[in-house]
Amino acid sequence: MTLILTGSPTRYGEDHFTTDNGFLDAVKAELPLRPRVLMISAAPDDKAFTDSVLAGMTLCVRNSGIEPSDITMLDRRNCKKAAQLIRRAHWIVLCGGHVPTQNRFLHEIRLKELLSGFRGLVMGCSAGSMNCADFVYSHPELNGEASDPAYGRWLRGLGLTRLQIIPHYHQVRNYIIDGRRLFEDVIFPDSRHHSFYTFPDGGYIICKNGRETLHGTAWEISDGRMKQICSENQVYTFMNVVFVSPHFPQTYSHFCAALKRNGVNVLGIADTPFGELNDELRWALADYYQVRNLEDYDEVYRAVAWFAHRYGRIDWIESNNEYWLEQDARLRTDFNVNSGIKTDHIEAIKEKSEMKKYYALGKVPTARQIKAAEGLEAVRAFCRKTGFPIIAKPDNGVGASGTFKLDSEQELEDWFASHPSNYGAFVVEEFVTGLLTSYDAIYDSKGEPLFESMGVYPTPIMDIVHDNLDSCYWVEKEVPAALSKVGRRTVKAFGIKSRFVHLEFFKLDRDREGLGKKGDFVGLEVNMRPAGGYTPDLMNFAHSTDVFQIWADMVAFDERRKGAGEQYFCAYASRRDCYRYARSHEEVFARYGNAICMCQRMPDALSDALGNQVYIARFATRKEIQPFFDFVCEKD
Repeated sequence: MTLILTGSPTRYGEDHFTTDNGFLDAVKAELPLRPRVLMISAAPDDKAFTDSVLAGMTLCVRNSGIEPSDITMLDRRNCKKAAQLIRRAHWIVLCGGHVPTQNRFLHEIRLKELLSGFRGLVMGCSAGSMNCADFVYSHPELNGEASDPAYGRWLRGLGLTRLQIIPHYHQVRNYIIDGRRLFEDVIFPDSRHHSFYTFPDGGYIICKNGRETLHGTAWEISDGRMKQICSENQVYTFMNVVFVSPHFPQTYSHFCAALKRNGVNVLGIADTPFGELNDELRWALADYYQVRNLEDYDEVYRAVAWFAHRYGRIDWIESNNEYWLEQDARLRTDFNVNSGIKTDHIEAIKEKSEMKKYYALGKVPTARQIKAAEGLEAVRAFCRKTGFPIIAKPDNGVGASGTFKLDSEQELEDWFASHPSNYGAFVVEEFVTGLLTSYDAIYDSKGEPLFESMGVYPTPIMDIVHDNLDSCYWVEKEVPAALSKVGRRTVKAFGIKSRFVHLEFFKLDRDREGLGKKGDFVGLEVNMRPAGGYTPDLMNFAHSTDVFQIWADMVAFDERRKGAGEQYFCAYASRRDCYRYARSHEEVFARYGNAICMCQRMPDALSDALGNQVYIARFATRKEIQPFFDFVCEKD
């Protein structure tokens, strides 16, 4: 079933459906040729009124270029045939009128039950739209209703949507009833702990495939306040997205802000007081739940449950953070959220040993590997095949932490001896030499890329962390076809959909048997989240775009709406607080001020791999990058 909620399908005084905000096209897209139309009266016992509505709607339908095979009005005269009429209809129109009167009739004919399994279009007009809600807010509209304490403002509806609307904004905004202002004195007080949506004729809400979108100028009324949420020819998406740890890394507030700009309810969960969140994040969050400890699954589960109770179905649960991937997957599984990875697939993206199976499925070459759990003798035999050095790293781990380069059999034996209780948690891989690169991309629900980028990391992260080196890398102006091809193949093999990914590859510096020729790309790791630190900002500067918005558009609309401008190389150079550098901060800006896009401190929690003080600059050519690195990072 597709549901469209309107105040009126026409603009005032017109005898055809409006084309504003794509309304007529949205209706036609849901109809077969020569549809059978069933209208359901809001005044079933008023024959003259009902017949006039039927005549007027018939004229509007035909004047809009829709030629129905028949149009029938369901009222008191033929209500015993309701089930038969609904079964044969392609398009059901719930007419406007008095909400309580129509509500009683809908329950009399058991419309909620009769619509079960209906696969056509249901369109509400005014009262008909209001009665589609689970719980209908029936504000007073006839004289005496506002002053009558017995008047019921809350009714059971059809349960087709959770949204409660106030139709005909322009006509009712300044309406006075029983000496009271309808909005300020009636609706605003009734909006405590509720959200009502009001829009003028020409706007509408469409509910399809579990998504609800509002089209055109509209306002939300909630907790006694009214704010505009959409403008003409814009779309507002009713989605509930739970964002776990939106405050860290600090740039993740940009993801939340982009979601909010798309009309999404962003519901944050973190362990930081709300007042300590940055301004952008406080603005972006529709609600916030502070837990004592994000590691406590029961606490986080209760937070999501509270959001579900207050806001309805949760559409998306995400942290975009490697550390919380398993928790995210468990939450999606427990709350039946189907927009991301669940627990049955988490091993494939968290455990390096499991990744190998999917690389093989996608025919992506990778370094040979063995689980250290097989024991010293098995690993020693493995090393005789691959030769030294070899790499020992956690099977389930992030970044270079806990990674060891072993250059000889003696170092291998020493490593096993120093890890007597946990060597089983490691894998051992052959050492592959080459340039470390990344394939960074955002994929839609069909597994198609909406955005692609390439990062180049001349110094391995492992060396940066172990030797306390400065971190320098860059984002390429373009993605080579070979990397794009192997990246897309990897994504397909892992079944990646609706995600921002950071896939790591070695670009071989020499021919290597079993892996490829010099210049080929070899799979290293998949990371089901954006690249770390400020790398998403580098992508923005390199491609003159906004990856935070592209990701949010993927979430809300499953498409890319943000374009790209001029392309650059964008370079990242960092300094460590423990060193003295040859050039001062002022000298860096004197030389590169026109090129620098961003100058920022790195949070301490990320500084081991990414440094403390960051300079990000963009250049027209690749040859300008190394002199920038040398200038920023030269030491006294």
